[in-house]
Formats: sequence, C-alpha cells, structure tokens
Amino acid sequence: MSDDTIAVLAENLSVRYKIRSQRNLNALQIIRSGFRTRATTYVDSLMGIDLRIDTGEVVGLVGRNGAGKSTLLNSIAGVIAPATGRVLVRAQPALLSVGAALIPKLSGNRNITIGALAMGIDPGEIPEVRAFVHDFTELGNALDRPLNTYSTGMRARLAFALTTYRLPDIMLIDEALAVGDKQFKSKSLARVREMQERAGTVVMATHNMREIRRTCNRVIWLDAGGIVMDGPVKQVLAAYDPDDLN
Repeated sequence: MSDDTIAVLAENLSVRYKIRSQRNLNALQIIRSGFRTRATTYVDSLMGIDLRIDTGEVVGLVGRNGAGKSTLLNSIAGVIAPATGRVLVRAQPALLSVGAALIPKLSGNRNITIGALAMGIDPGEIPEVRAFVHDFTELGNALDRPLNTYSTGMRARLAFALTTYRLPDIMLIDEALAVGDKQFKSKSLARVREMQERAGTVVMATHNMREIRRTCNRVIWLDAGGIVMDGPVKQVLAAYDPDDLN
C-alpha cells in the first residue's frame, strides 16, 4: 500500500464456507444423485466488508457468537481466502487465539524453540526467547511438561508470550485474553499498550467490554457477517449493550 498511515484495508470482503453434511441414502438414491452421498450447503460468514484500520489503532471487535469476528481476523491474517474482494496489510500480521498452533505432546520449552524458529528467529537467540517467555508466563517448572497437561489459561500464557516476544507491527487477538487469571490479563494488556506506543496496530475480538474500554480507541460491531456500527468506544458499546454500565 502506498499510504503509510494504513495498516489494514478490506475492500468488499466476503467469506463463504462450504459445509458438507452426511446423508443416509439407499442404493437407488445414491445412483440418482450421481453417487454423491453428501449434500453441500454454503454459509456466508462475511458479506461485503469495507474497512480501514490505521497504523497505531487498537480496535475492538464485538458481536454475538457467529457474527464473523474470528473470520475477519483470519481473513486479515491471510489464513482464510476471500470469496470476493481483498484484504491488504502493511506487514504480516501475527494471529493469537486460544487455539494457538502449539504441539500438545511436546513440552513448553520445546514449543518455545519450535515456535521461535517458525517465527524466523535465529537459533542463537533461542535462550533469550526462552528467558523472556519464562519471565512473562511465570510457569516455572511447568514448561518442562507436555502441553497436554496444561490448562487453557497456561496455554494462553505461553502462546501470548511467544507471539509477542518481538512485538509485531499488526497483532490480531481472538479471545486469547479472555482466559487466565487477573495478573496475566494485566500483563498482557500492558504488552498491548506497549505495542500501541510504538505505533503498532492491534485488532482484538472479545466479549469482555471492560477489556475493550481499557485498551481500545475504536470499536467495530459485527452481526451476521456485516458491520452494524464502527466508531468511538463509548458510542458503539452504548448501542451494542445499553444495559452494560461498567
């Protein structure tokens, strides 16, 4: 993109999922269907999204489950290909979610090493990465254990620390701060603010309105794959949930 102020630009972005359902057919029905035993249906997750996010913004995505928040984050990250339109980004986004790509059978320390190498970090820097993750997560000896022994909150600590070792220019957070204890959330939000101070861009999907109020300077309300409202935090949250006075 030629405009240095733009971090993310979506133009007429639509995403459609193909869903195949298993059918119980008899032999005659199978023949008549051309030997197709599964019906195909399509679900529109995003429809005609036009969106601009500038460098340095921290944007909250709100909406009920199924509104399209995760799909939008995955589209920005390049994980999901659009059915129509396009998404342009200033830099490669880092996507952090509760289901972050960690290897359950390996230890926390082994995941740190593999994750750091996957991020393009020089092998000689691995001890520094490990020291940062140890300090940030405060998981102690648990990092010697396999991830499949971890709670969801412990996995979130590890994923967040590893992803933010090098603060990315564009950070996408999908409910990853919703788990874990109060101390972890506080440290994580401080890390997000640190990114904002260095002109990083953050887009976060969460159901925690207090988290949005503390961190974001803009909110986008999604519903049924479209944008209902986009604007200042107080204005959008008052319309989205008028009963929430916190």
